[in-house]
Order: sequence, then structure tokens, then C-alpha cells
Amino acid sequence: MLTAKERSLLEALEKQAAEHGIEIVTVEVVGAKKSPTIRVYIDTPEGVSFDELSNAQAWINDIMDELDPFPGAYTLEVSSPGIDRPLRTLEHFERFAGETAVVTAVEPQNGRSKWTGTLAGVRGQVIVIDVDGAQEEIEIGNIKRARLKGAVDFGS
Repeated sequence: MLTAKERSLLEALEKQAAEHGIEIVTVEVVGAKKSPTIRVYIDTPEGVSFDELSNAQAWINDIMDELDPFPGAYTLEVSSPGIDRPLRTLEHFERFAGETAVVTAVEPQNGRSKWTGTLAGVRGQVIVIDVDGAQEEIEIGNIKRARLKGAVDFGS
């Protein structure tokens, strides 16, 4: 799911995150190679406040300054995962069982490489998703991208 660069940044950040009571949900490097954007998604059991974002931005920026991950300029964004939260680990898929997700595979399975359905949990190294009344099993190593499919109820 993550590139080698994203994995190395994630590993460097996770060491400090635990000390701050924060989970690093994922890291994304996007944009132009000459001036990329590093997106760091954070969460806590209580959610993410503005103060937590501000505090995390400071220590994450310090780590990025030490690592100097790209020659030249880059932009650092620290954010909550939002309603379309990225799913990266088996624990994420287990925690959000019952929620609707969109999962994209690296290699197609049974002629399909994208599923939208209800997360049904984890079996070993496989995530289970209910799609159109059938359970699909996708190995965690074959997942290219996965996100919750957020829904907003404007009727409340």
C-alpha cells in the first residue's frame, strides 16, 4: 500500500507518535517530484482537535527537518483522517468492521480490482468485505488503497 519512501517516513513518525498519544493513520506523498506534498494523517481515541493538530505539526515538522526526505522544497500537511479515513493495517479493517469501505487491489481477483461494501472483519492476513450479498476475501498484501466511504446525513 505504501511506497518505500512513505514507509520510511511512517516508521520514523510512529516512534514519536506513541509518546504523544497519537496514532499515525498513514502517510502519503503526492504531487510533483520537485516539490511534493507529504500528508500525515493522525488520530486519537477521542478524535483530533485543533490543538492536537497544531502540536503534532510542530513535532512532525521537526522530524521531517531531521530526515530531510526530499532535496529542495516540500509541503507538510498534518490532518485528521476525515470521514473517508484511509485503512492501512489489519487492525484498521477489524476496528471498522460494519462500516462501508472502498478497497482497490494491486492485482485483480476474479476479474475485479475494486470493491465497495461492508467490512466484515479479518481472517489471518485477509480482509473480508461483503459486496452485493457475497463475501470477498482480499489479502492485505494485495491492497493498493482502502478508505472508509463516508456518509453525511443532512436530515438531522
